[in-house]
Order: sequence, then C-alpha cells, then structure tokens
Amino acid sequence: MRVTWSIVARDPSSGAFGVAVTTKFFAVGALCPHAMSGVGAIATQALINPHYGPRGLKLLAEGRPAAEVIRTLIDGDLGAGIRQVHVVDAKGQVAAHTGQGCIDWCGHRLGANFSVAGNMLVGQAVVDRTFEAYEAGSAKPFARRMLDALDAGQAAGGDKRGKQSAALLIHSGEDYPEYSIRVDDHAEPLAELRRLIDVYEADYAMFRQVLPSRANPSGIYDRAKIEEVRARRASART
Repeated sequence: MRVTWSIVARDPSSGAFGVAVTTKFFAVGALCPHAMSGVGAIATQALINPHYGPRGLKLLAEGRPAAEVIRTLIDGDLGAGIRQVHVVDAKGQVAAHTGQGCIDWCGHRLGANFSVAGNMLVGQAVVDRTFEAYEAGSAKPFARRMLDALDAGQAAGGDKRGKQSAALLIHSGEDYPEYSIRVDDHAEPLAELRRLIDVYEADYAMFRQVLPSRANPSGIYDRAKIEEVRARRASART
C-alpha cells in the first residue's frame, strides 16, 4: 500500500487526537490512521509498515515522546528508507520520518500539536497548503478543520496519480473513536468523506450520547430516556 498525504493532530481545546488522510490507493483507512484517547495519533504511509501503528501507540501509552517513538519504530526496520510515519504525543509534541527512498515529491512539516506529511505528491505545495489551512482553522470544529486542510492540499494538486480513498479517525476521550469514517473507493473521496461526516453528525452521533462511557460505564439504556435524547437532538437541529 503506497499512501500519499495525511495530517495527525491533537486538538488543544478538547484533548482529542485525530488523523485525516487521502490517497490514490484502495482503502487507506484500513492501515494508515491510528489514535488512542489520552495517548496520541500516528499515520504510517508510503510503503506502509502495518506494525508502526499498534507498536507506536503502545510506546506512546508508556509515556515515550514523539521523537523517541519515531526512532524506535524505524530502528531495525530494513525498509525504513521507503516508509513515512508521523506522530503526535499526549503533550502535543510531533515528530516525523520520511525515508530517502520515498517517491517525490515527499516530505513533512511539523507544527504546534500537528504534523503534515506526504509522498507521491505533485509538489511541496500540497503539504504547505494543507499545513497552512489547518493552522488557520483553529476556530473550526476539529473534524472539519482537518478535512478542510486536506481539501486545501487537494486544491494544490494532491496525489500525482489521482484520487481514490480517504479516512478520518478521531479519539476524543473514550476507548472507542468519536469518528471512524472511511471512503475506500470513490472518484471524489474527500467530497464523499464530507458527505458521510454530515450523515454521521445528523444521525449516528446521537447514539454516542447514550453509549457506555468512562464517566457512565452502563450508558443510557432506558428506552424512554433514549427517546428523550433523540428528541432533544432533533429539536436542536430544527
């Protein structure tokens, strides 16, 4: 799997961690994005090493800083020269590795609480526009901010091979994700990802309010109370 460009980020206002990614390859959401509440986020790309995600999260959960996680992941990997990986840790520190064998244009750019990295791009402007759009979008909801950033990179040319898949993964405090949305095969993956997020926020997101959580391990299970939650959400949308 040759994966193109992504953003990994920590939202300082909520403490959420997220990855947004898109590429001209099938099902990028299957192996590229990884996140864990209170721990961090990782994107593994170029010629993906599927072990980087689970191993990196384990290291982050042990309190290892982002830079040490990157060094540990690539150390001993004979294929590190054709890998790309970037990480944000629990403190918002970021680190990245772009192997010398990654296909041009390739590179990464590190910011405060976020990183953008890509390969097989039409040029550096894809990473720069993604970076700048995310940095300028601090007033936006976290999910929209990341998606708008990818849209800016796509407008700069994106993957030089074209478009196919995209994914958004956000963990915001629970052991399960707040957003885990994938577009595996589509002519306009970012537009389709945005459509699916709209559907999620209009409907499915209501069920998150009644699911078991760290604060309420049993969740809301009384059907009458569930209907109250549904009615309040419906009223708020009108």
